Amino acid sequence: MRVLGIETSCDETAVAIVDDGIDMKSNIVASSMRLHVKYGGVVPEIAARSHIEAIIPTLQEAIEQARTSWEEIDAIAVTYGAGLGGSLLIGVLTARTLAITKNKPLIGCNHVLGHIYANFIRKTDLGNYKIVDHNPEFPMLAVVVSGGHTQLALFESHLKYRLLGRTQDDAIGEAFDKVAKILGLPYPGGPSIAEAALKGDGQAFKLPKARVGKYDFSFSGLKTAVLRLAQEQIGESFDFPSYRLPERLNEGQKANIAASFQRIAVETITDKVSVAIDEFNPKSIVLAGGVAANMALRTKLKTIVPCPLIIPDIKLCTDNGAMIAALGGWQIKNHLPLADPYTLDIAPNLTM
Repeated sequence: MRVLGIETSCDETAVAIVDDGIDMKSNIVASSMRLHVKYGGVVPEIAARSHIEAIIPTLQEAIEQARTSWEEIDAIAVTYGAGLGGSLLIGVLTARTLAITKNKPLIGCNHVLGHIYANFIRKTDLGNYKIVDHNPEFPMLAVVVSGGHTQLALFESHLKYRLLGRTQDDAIGEAFDKVAKILGLPYPGGPSIAEAALKGDGQAFKLPKARVGKYDFSFSGLKTAVLRLAQEQIGESFDFPSYRLPERLNEGQKANIAASFQRIAVETITDKVSVAIDEFNPKSIVLAGGVAANMALRTKLKTIVPCPLIIPDIKLCTDNGAMIAALGGWQIKNHLPLADPYTLDIAPNLTM
C-alpha cells in the first residue's frame, strides 16, 4: 500500500510517500518559517499564501524523490485538522482534487495522531535519517508535545486509545515561544531557549509547577512566573512592559532564566509520564511533536522510562508529510472509513 501524504496544518508545506505505513520513500518539506520570524510567530494569511505557491512543486519533488509515478500510488492521505484554517484548506482541496482526477482513495488524517505515527516508520533508503528498527508495543503511552498540543494518550492497539490528559491552557511549544519573546530570543522559541539554556544554570531560579488534574498540564502560570522573574531581575515592578525586557537583561540573566524555565517545563511533562508509567505499565513509550526534538526532554525521559522509549528522527518531529502518509497506511490496514473527496472538510479545532 503506497500512500502519498499531504500536511499543511501550519507553516510547512509537506508531502511524502510511505509504503505500508512503515517504509518512507520520500519526504519533502517547504517551510515558510523565514517569513514569520520578524513577527515572532506564524501569521496565518502568510502561511496560507505560501502553501498555494509551494504545494505543486513539493508534490512533484516528493514523487521524483520516491522514483515513483501516480500509477503506483495507491491512496492519498491528508491532514484535515487540527491547524490553521487557511493552511488546512490548501492541503485538503489539493488532496480532494488529486483523489478525484487521479481516481485514488482519500484518507482524512488527524494531525496529532500523525505525529504519533511518525514513530511507526521503520525503514527508509533516504540519507541522514536515524530510524529505530523495532515497532512500539502495546499498551503504548504516547507523549505529545508541540506548539499546539500537550497530551498523554494510552493506546491499547492501533488507533484504539484513550486520552489521559491534555494542557488546560498553553501547549509546551507555545510556552517556549512566549518565554523566548520575553527574553528577546529568536523565533521559533524551542531551539532558541534550548541553545540559551546550555549557557545557563537550570537551578538558578525557583519557578512554579502547575497543580492541575492527574494527567493534565498547564504552562500559562509558568510563563507568567518567568515574566515576573525577568522584571524582578532588572529591578522593575509588574507593570514594566515586557517588550522592553530584552534590552535590560544581560546575557547571563537570559541564559539562567532560559535554563530554569526549560527545566521546569521538562519536569512538568516527565512528572506526569512517571505517574502514567506506574499506573498503566506500558510496554513502550513514544514521544511525538515538535518539542520531541528538545534534547533536555529526551535526556530526562530516558532516565525515568523502564521500557523502550521510541523517539523519531528530529526531522520527523516537526510537521512533515511522512507522518501523515504513515498514519494513512495504518488507517487503511485497520479498515477505517475512507473520506469522500467531494465533501471532506477542514476541522481546525479537531481533537484526538
